[in-house]
Amino acid sequence: MTIPSVKELLNLSEHTVLVTGGSGNLGRGLSYRLAEAGAKVIVHFHSDEQTAAATVATIVANGGRAELVRADLASGEQVERMFAELDSRGLLVDCVVNNAAAQDVQPLHDMTLPQWQAMQAVNLDGAFAVTQAAVKRLRKAGHSGAIVNIASIEGSDPAHGHAHYSTAKAGLLMLTRAAAQEYGVDSIRVNSVSPGLLFREGIDKSWPDGVSRWMERAPLTRLGGTEDVADAVLFLLSPAARWISGSNLVVDGGMSALSRW
Repeated sequence: MTIPSVKELLNLSEHTVLVTGGSGNLGRGLSYRLAEAGAKVIVHFHSDEQTAAATVATIVANGGRAELVRADLASGEQVERMFAELDSRGLLVDCVVNNAAAQDVQPLHDMTLPQWQAMQAVNLDGAFAVTQAAVKRLRKAGHSGAIVNIASIEGSDPAHGHAHYSTAKAGLLMLTRAAAQEYGVDSIRVNSVSPGLLFREGIDKSWPDGVSRWMERAPLTRLGGTEDVADAVLFLLSPAARWISGSNLVVDGGMSALSRW
């Protein structure tokens, strides 16, 4: 095995990365950062085509490479059609960031089964379907690859009203480990990143209590930025993490280090 030089460690210029949920706040940050590292970025969206297209345009305007693709990841058929479309464009996705997600607040005793199932479909089933479709093509091509699942600190530390979301993210953590175990023989690495509370426009107004509590307790005394998570993802996709698989990298400003009792 050739050991890359330090200058090459974070270079993704030979890779094509699919970022699901690319029109969201974190998805845009991921797409910009991975394009900056040289990757050809496939920006996925489901409903917000305008924002996703603007993300692609920004990357291209800055000298990067990016394309757009659409699918409802809760549908296995649409996931397969999305990859068939990428096949027709001559694109082999060798890096995947399963970022697409949904979150709302719903007390467990009021939650309906369809609400529970909808949360699993977006946050867990979609990642399963995308991973399976990507790996099938990598195996056929005899190509190595890397997958990063965007989980959450709630996957191990649930919040009130988030039973459906926390359970889905816990499942995503286990999917990461199981996939790493099975796909290692194909030289496909699978890891996850678990972010803490991230800044987005208006969060201090829409959830002032949560932001205040976070700021009071977080050891690094700030909310996270999309770049903080994107850099962790870049590391795990890159040659710098070539012997890391099945791991979960917590990116939460030190919050998980606090005592719970």
